[in-house]
Amino acid sequence: MVAAFDDEQEIDATLRAVLVDVLGLSEERVRGFDESTPLFGALPEFDSMAVAGLLTELEERLGILIEDHEVDADMLETFGALLTFARAKALQ
Repeated sequence: MVAAFDDEQEIDATLRAVLVDVLGLSEERVRGFDESTPLFGALPEFDSMAVAGLLTELEERLGILIEDHEVDADMLETFGALLTFARAKALQ
């Protein structure tokens, strides 16, 4: 797939919007997330059921394809890890 985004800030904004839309978090709360903010396992809204929806929405909004073997607990652990993953996929 061709990357839909070429700007790291756009990817950050898109990831934050997906977290708001899929997990039902407030925009204010998500704006406060930094690289070390814990996600999976720390946010009750971000459970195993929400992972599929989040990844599907990222694929759609960023124009990427996320393979099953690319998904692991480390990439979902913090906002920074998920952002790094999204950037790597969208900017390749």
